[in-house]
Amino acid sequence: MNERARRLLEIADDELVLGWRDSEWTGIAPSLEEDVAFSSISQNEIGHARALYELAARELGTTADQLAFDRQPEEYLSAPLVELRRLEWARTIARHYLYETADAVRIEALKSSDDPDVAGLAAKIEREEAYHLMHAELWIDRLLATDEGRSRLREAVEELWPYALGVLDDELRPVWVSRVRERLGFELPDVEPVTREQHTEELRELWEEMTSVRRSIPAGAEW
Repeated sequence: MNERARRLLEIADDELVLGWRDSEWTGIAPSLEEDVAFSSISQNEIGHARALYELAARELGTTADQLAFDRQPEEYLSAPLVELRRLEWARTIARHYLYETADAVRIEALKSSDDPDVAGLAAKIEREEAYHLMHAELWIDRLLATDEGRSRLREAVEELWPYALGVLDDELRPVWVSRVRERLGFELPDVEPVTREQHTEELRELWEEMTSVRRSIPAGAEW
C-alpha cells in the first residue's frame, strides 16, 4: 500500500470508528440537545469516512464498503483514541476536543496537498468539521469556567493524553500540542504516544458489532 492510500485509510478509519463511538450516546446523553448533537456529529463522521474510503478504494481496486467492513480488526489503521468504548461524559468531551483539534490540523495540511482530489475532499469535509470543533470548544469553555469543571477536564485530558498524541504524525503533532496547551492553560503529561499499531481490546468488540450484518450474508452477495 502506498503512502497516499495509507493516509486516506488512517483518517477514514478514525472517522468511522469515532462515528460509531459517538453514536453510542444516542438516547442516553445528559440532555436532549447533546443527544441530537452527538447523533448529528456521528453521522457526519461516518459520511466523511465513506468519502475517504471511496477515494482510497479507487486506488486500491476495491470498494468503500469492503474497506470499511471486510477487513480484520488488526488491519484497521485507526488511532487508539477513537477506539475507546463509551467514556463517562467528561472524558467523552475531552476526547471530542482532543480529536477535533487534531483533525483540524490534519485537514489544514490536506487542503494544501498537491493532489487535487485530496485537497478538494479536505475542503469539503472542513465545512462540517468546523461545527464539530465549535461544539467541542463550547464545552471546553463551559468546563474551564468552574473549578470543578476544570478539575474534571484536566483529569480526563491527562488520562487520554497518550492516546491523543497518537492521532497525528511527528510532523503535525507539535503544532497541535502547542494549540492545545495554549487553549487549556494547564501542563500536559510528558508521555509517549499510543500509536496506531497499538490497537485496544475495544476495537475487536466494536468490529464484531459493526460488521455483524455484513458477515451474516453469504460471501459474494450483492448489497
